[in-house]
Amino acid sequence: MPESITVLLVDEDRDILDITATFLERESERLDVETVTRTAQALDVLETDPDAVDCVVSDYTMPGMTGVEFLETVRDHDPELPFFFFTGRDRSEIEAQLDADAIDGYVQKGTGTERYAELATDIVDTVDD
Repeated sequence: MPESITVLLVDEDRDILDITATFLERESERLDVETVTRTAQALDVLETDPDAVDCVVSDYTMPGMTGVEFLETVRDHDPELPFFFFTGRDRSEIEAQLDADAIDGYVQKGTGTERYAELATDIVDTVDD
């Protein structure tokens, strides 16, 4: 079980990135959140130092590729890297495009801070398994 968990958070909206990173780090002192606004940046991080990231949290709607396309590319690089969706899209819409076991977690964006606690708990539990 790693003491610190590095989360690569990917979302095209800088404000959402900042808020999400802040709340995740508040929810668990073990989480260290790195943010990028483009999937290409995220893939560069994963290719440059694959051991530097313990899990990926991604939005679905992004420029360049969808979250599903991004997930498939990440899985090509590292099939075991935990991958979570944090998106406004409905889970069934995403899962219709994937094998049911393709993602490690899903939390829908919205109002209220409880969703950050849920996401933080899911990340820690998955990485610790």
